[in-house]
Amino acid sequence: SDVFYRHQGDVFRDVRDKYGCAAGEMESFALFANARFLGKNAACILTVSDSLVTREETTAEERQNSFHRMMEIALDAAR
Repeated sequence: SDVFYRHQGDVFRDVRDKYGCAAGEMESFALFANARFLGKNAACILTVSDSLVTREETTAEERQNSFHRMMEIALDAAR
């Protein structure tokens, strides 16, 4: 999705089922759109925090620990 946090009702479910999507991501759209426009490379590292399918959510502690590890991986990759 390229629309930031818009309530879409059943649209997400319909698109997910039609295309077999395992996840939805919104925040990096601008990064990749601008990189393409400028002819540059871009990358992002994604961490799943919540499931719109199962309604499972990570705790604050789980997010802190997993996101901290994600940042370490990103910094190592950037070196």
